[in-house]
Amino acid sequence: MSQYLLSVWHPSTGPDLSAEQMQQSFADVGALNDKMQAAGVWVFANGLRNPDSATVVRVSGGDILVTDGPYIETKESIGGFWVLDCPNLDAALDWAKQATVACRVPVEVRPFQPDDITIEEILADAD
Repeated sequence: MSQYLLSVWHPSTGPDLSAEQMQQSFADVGALNDKMQAAGVWVFANGLRNPDSATVVRVSGGDILVTDGPYIETKESIGGFWVLDCPNLDAALDWAKQATVACRVPVEVRPFQPDDITIEEILADAD
């Protein structure tokens, strides 16, 4: 089994849903969480606060800088995520299809690096 990150992408202004649609989306996501847990693929999931609540920590010239706000200003940001343990990418994509319907926004699927990955493999992935 491999772990996959399913990232939920929201417009920076927030989902374009009415309060009623948002409540239904929350209910749909809750039902999907239950289904994922029953299937044994659910590792962890949660929603994220607005990007304006972010704090960025970085090193610059040997100093550690802490700044308010998102790392970069974008039209979309991660609004939540799942970590799933799936047998393969196709299984993770099947869950992502259900997730995008429940969330009503795009969902990106990315595999985690394996524990035994080599530096050469990391560098090859970057090309």
